[in-house]
Amino acid sequence: MFIDYTKVKVKAGKGGNGCISFRREKYVPRGGPSGGDGGNGGNVIIKVDTNKNTLLEYRYKKFFKATNGKHGEGSNKKGKQGKDIILIVPPGTIIKDEEDNLIADLCNEDTFILAKGGRGGRGNSAFVSSTNQAPTHAEEGKSGEERTVILELKLIADVGITGYPNAGKSTLLSVISAAKPKIADYPFSTLHPSLGVVQVDEFTTFVAADIPGIIEGSHEGLGLGLQFLRHIERTRLLWILIDVSLNQDPVKTLKSLRNELNNYSSVLAKKPFLVVGSKIDAVDAKVERKLKNHCKKYNIPYFAISAATHEGLKIIINHSYLFLNNKEEKGNTCALAL
Repeated sequence: MFIDYTKVKVKAGKGGNGCISFRREKYVPRGGPSGGDGGNGGNVIIKVDTNKNTLLEYRYKKFFKATNGKHGEGSNKKGKQGKDIILIVPPGTIIKDEEDNLIADLCNEDTFILAKGGRGGRGNSAFVSSTNQAPTHAEEGKSGEERTVILELKLIADVGITGYPNAGKSTLLSVISAAKPKIADYPFSTLHPSLGVVQVDEFTTFVAADIPGIIEGSHEGLGLGLQFLRHIERTRLLWILIDVSLNQDPVKTLKSLRNELNNYSSVLAKKPFLVVGSKIDAVDAKVERKLKNHCKKYNIPYFAISAATHEGLKIIINHSYLFLNNKEEKGNTCALAL
């Protein structure tokens, strides 16, 4: 099961108390103070694991607590430090507070201390001075940090494949990579994003993501689009699939999809994209020609493909790879008039 949004509560460990103690040794009738410091409380740490791709384990368990530090002891023995607790998350995880303010954005092998353990209290031996040779007080340990946070996953991919339901996104990803998303002939057959590694040649690859559930009104919460539009923000290039086998206005479909992306966030409004006429093995020539002419008019890169026959796949894969590795990012055609 794919989970990309959850809320958890974390609590760091409390520091151990300092000890009040005096030396008691043979032939030392007036031993000095020997109370040790308390150990620090354990931290709550979030660590990225590149082998993970979901927040599933945080769906049911919502509270995580590090252990407390041990109290100090006599003979200047310091208390043992509390044990840290480490929460493992996939790359691309964003941490926010309850007011939706960003705390951290984690990628690659990042590690972040989410809640810091309390400091251990000082024992009475730490308070010895020239005017107080036998202090009789010690500090209590400090409480650890406690907070409720939102964990939100945004998948990291080079190319995001988007379009209306049944445009052929999942089929395309299954053909150009080893990914095995669910494929069916009814809307919303894909219920969560899927990642696939696309092989350009023997030595080069890029990562593509199938983003499901975008329909008209997605940015307002209709369908599944609002739930998964966040994943498109991480991509560097979009493939907008338009099914040209349908007897529908492809330009209207394209404008509607662009409108959903633009209204969701300014990041998506500026995202480079290609228009992909899919299912050309069953093409309606009039529909495909209208879409192609519209893209030519606005200088938008257009590619016609068929996942069933593999027609055009090599061309779009090579073009996308060259674009992703072109620092000047020529062909950024996001200024589509709506």
